[in-house]
Amino acid sequence: MKRLTFLALAASLLTAGAAQAQYPDKPVRIIVPFIAGSAPDVAARQVAQRLTASLGQQFVVDNKPGVAGNIGAEVAARAAPDGYSLMLMTSSHILSPLLYAKVNYDPLKDFVPVTMITRIPSLMVVPPTSPAKSVMEFVALAKSMPGKLNYGSGGAGSLAHLSAEAFRLAAEIDYIHVPYKGAPDIVLALLSKQIDVGFPTMPTAFRPAQQGTLRALAVTSARRSKVMPDVPTLLEAMPDGFALDAWLALAAPAGTPSPIVTRLYTALVEGLKDPAFRSSLDSDGSEVVFNSPAEFAALLQTETAKWQALITRVGVKLE
Repeated sequence: MKRLTFLALAASLLTAGAAQAQYPDKPVRIIVPFIAGSAPDVAARQVAQRLTASLGQQFVVDNKPGVAGNIGAEVAARAAPDGYSLMLMTSSHILSPLLYAKVNYDPLKDFVPVTMITRIPSLMVVPPTSPAKSVMEFVALAKSMPGKLNYGSGGAGSLAHLSAEAFRLAAEIDYIHVPYKGAPDIVLALLSKQIDVGFPTMPTAFRPAQQGTLRALAVTSARRSKVMPDVPTLLEAMPDGFALDAWLALAAPAGTPSPIVTRLYTALVEGLKDPAFRSSLDSDGSEVVFNSPAEFAALLQTETAKWQALITRVGVKLE
């Protein structure tokens, strides 16, 4: 009896191993918890095309938007851990459990990290008529008229809001929050001089800044952006500067076999040898990453701690 049990177990392990070796042998869906045309959707489609070309099966984007990405994340967290359902994870999936009273997934326990695809910095921008031509000039301006200047964001808890609040704390200034629907609205408000400063994402803001219709004072990334190399980081531009950016990543449901995760990661890293693939990801000012699954797992821990500390200091909580 024991021999039969052992043989059955050995057979099942061999079958599982063979299945993983042949992966993928049918189409794979990448769940994107945001609408078609959004930054996560665009990145997911670039990744899907690369994996399709590399692994010989169709990788198809499946948009599941709603509640700041929470609906799609819940769907992905409960999908079978067989490698045929993946998720385009974003930094908002770390933020949501810290901001909302109830979220039906755990970003650390319910997913296996595959790789971080890109980091997306924000750009601190002012109207070209602003008297502030540098970060420290803006700080001096704000301190000369406390509570008079304002900033725009995509709403409480958005990256633009948290970046502006982190700046407020670092610079020890007081300015007024004006919420909008998203980064494009922040740019429009700056162009029409309705607000004094904003921290929209680099892909949204760098072209107006390059054209001179907005003035870029700093980027929120740890190093300068290759699309705007003359613009300093906040770390360079102020004494208590900081780095704070969004990111896009690929993840799988918890329990997905590690050989499948490794195969996906390896295929994407190999894809970076194609200049067109890299350009499709970083031509908008994003920074290509593609760290290993282990590196991404460690980074998720540090990202969670960093955002938790900031959200606690700002005191924001969403229903």
